Amino acid sequence: MAWLYLILAGLFEMGWPLGFKLANLCPRYLFLFLALSAVSMGVSGWLLYVAQRTIPMGTAYMIWTGIGGVGTVVLGIVFFHDAVTFWRMFFLSLVFVGIVGLKMVH
Repeated sequence: MAWLYLILAGLFEMGWPLGFKLANLCPRYLFLFLALSAVSMGVSGWLLYVAQRTIPMGTAYMIWTGIGGVGTVVLGIVFFHDAVTFWRMFFLSLVFVGIVGLKMVH
């Protein structure tokens, strides 16, 4: 169950930069998107806390930030037309390999 909490924490970790981006793009809904960002931060942090009850702290933190980072880059590419270059994808894949590797050795 802890791994499910950790994955959910990583997904919520993507919510706050997404909220910041949307707040920047739609200033009319600035406070709504900032509030959603704050809620996402809180939920993400709480789920990480719960996951760390059984998953080692370093492993949990690296996977949490990795899911959030990789997911945020993918969101940027898919929805905001962020650049897709060889080197960007190469280094992103290294982060992904690190996440999978940490899970495999735990």
